[in-house]
Amino acid sequence: MVLPPPIKVVLGCIAFIVFWVLAVFPAVPFMPIGRTAGSLLGAMLMVVFQVLTPDQAFESIDLPILGLLFGTMVVSVYLERADMFKYLGKLLSWKCQGPKDLLCRICLISAISSAFFTNDTSCVVLTEFVLKIARQQNLPPHPFLLALASSANIGSATTPIGNPQNLVIAVQSKIPFGEFLFGIACATVVGICVNALILLCMFWKLLSTQKDEEEPPLEVTPEEDVNSHRFSPATMSHLTSQNSQEINAHLESMSIHSSPSVNGHRDYNINILRNRIGASADNEILRDDNVSKDITEGGSAQKQDERVFSRVSSRYGFADAISDLGLEEIDNKSAKWKIILWKIGVYVITLGMLVSFLVGLNMSWTAITAALALVILDFKDARPCLEKVSYSLLVFFCGMFVTVEGFNRTGIPSALWDFMEPYAQIDHISGIAVLAVVIVVLSNLASNVPTVLLLGGRVAAAAAGISPEKEKKAWLILAWASTVAGNLSLLGSAANLIVCEQARRAHNFGYNLTFWTHLKFGVPSTIIVTAIGLTLVRA
Repeated sequence: MVLPPPIKVVLGCIAFIVFWVLAVFPAVPFMPIGRTAGSLLGAMLMVVFQVLTPDQAFESIDLPILGLLFGTMVVSVYLERADMFKYLGKLLSWKCQGPKDLLCRICLISAISSAFFTNDTSCVVLTEFVLKIARQQNLPPHPFLLALASSANIGSATTPIGNPQNLVIAVQSKIPFGEFLFGIACATVVGICVNALILLCMFWKLLSTQKDEEEPPLEVTPEEDVNSHRFSPATMSHLTSQNSQEINAHLESMSIHSSPSVNGHRDYNINILRNRIGASADNEILRDDNVSKDITEGGSAQKQDERVFSRVSSRYGFADAISDLGLEEIDNKSAKWKIILWKIGVYVITLGMLVSFLVGLNMSWTAITAALALVILDFKDARPCLEKVSYSLLVFFCGMFVTVEGFNRTGIPSALWDFMEPYAQIDHISGIAVLAVVIVVLSNLASNVPTVLLLGGRVAAAAAGISPEKEKKAWLILAWASTVAGNLSLLGSAANLIVCEQARRAHNFGYNLTFWTHLKFGVPSTIIVTAIGLTLVRA
């Protein structure tokens, strides 16, 4: 293959290296601007260095992938509001038969939820539940945290909406949702079982003996904790903010000074207020001297509540929503039935979206349609829910599309593939093994989504020369290997980092999952699960 002029190759490589460093190490001391800004910087350099023209840069942005990603994020936000993840958390402790049973449940539930609600979302929501249950049973948390993160990664390989790299593969390959699901489902089921077996073998002794409890066990998931246990996809990378903790402290002070006769009503109001306001609202409330004064100075508890709710609701435009939820008459049966019917509607629309995927409708427009149907069903200003969408992730994808396209135009990826293509033919076992090793290594070095963007078209084109079935199998192998590769190390997957940070920052029962603790489990698990899954992927 003829390479472009050397200067263009060098400048394109520099732009890609800048993107790669900031994507893998978003807080480097010399430029701690984060992944999203790093992605935009790489894209901008590709245009400034004239590796791409501005028109080529815009054309490289894949709108169907962005539409599918946006739609699924909105659906996840409404499912969270409908308490879907609260019910998943309760399944972890329902009639639990001991530590080994708990570990297997975590593997199963995290895998299923990740397949349909993305692995990052599942890890954000379920980590705190896992920590609470481990503390209640006085068990070390790390086996269960490893089970959560690794099973979430494996389970997310099952469907096109399970993780970002699968979204890319599904759109580029045009493989229908149902064929994608059935092509990898067998590998996923066996992979989850093997992963759980590895965890049980490694931690059998630890899970067989419980430490002597020095204090009474805590309630696993108290109702008030579950109701206030919320997540925001827009702030996944930050996980917990100091401002949120401060506003919670202010809200708790309200209940401390309240009388017993209004405690139940006030606790519910506090939880609703927490769920309705975001981090920006927290800051505004904390800066509001009048509200702070109302909370801390004299006056009845009921009046203090009314002042806070009145100011917050008027400022952020959800006074109608508070009224609709019946905070003044929460015991009213009609209000309760309204909430129940709304939840059923959310679940039905989500199920309809999944059925539409299975029958082969366009996934991007189906996800967007489901998102808009949920907005209409809610019949309120959608701004609070839409603000929870991770727009920084969408911007990151835009920059990454441009950067990867520019790097492809340097000719280096094609030259490297031409060198290794004879050794990576998927019609031979040795070729599949070589291809899998390359995918796993690149997924950990350059992250899985850029790996898919760089290798996807080339791997599929090489396989298409053999047969159409081999082309489809090549895409599925790429989805399986690039996803399971995330279990290799703590840095291999965003889901791993989310579990690690969520556990470390958990209030009152934080735990630090170290890099080496994960690596000792991740290396054998990744090798074994990837190898077994490759034999079960079907075109």
